[in-house]
Amino acid sequence: MNKKEVYKKTENEFLFGKKNYMIMLVGLIVIALGFILMAGGGSDDPTVFNEEIYNFQRIRLAPTLVLIGLAIEVYAILANPNK
Repeated sequence: MNKKEVYKKTENEFLFGKKNYMIMLVGLIVIALGFILMAGGGSDDPTVFNEEIYNFQRIRLAPTLVLIGLAIEVYAILANPNK
């Protein structure tokens, strides 16, 4: 096989399969949801302390969703596209 044949063979192939890209999309959605849940909770008046920034959603749930999303992304990269 010469170089042109090898180039033609691999020219139209994606790095991952459709399954991998779908799993990556799910992971990105979970990560985005985590960051959306982390947002907000600020106060309009900087001299007033707002207890809302220390609720369960922002301290526990949102970072956990981000970590789960990252784990899904790692799985999507390592998953075999042929199965």
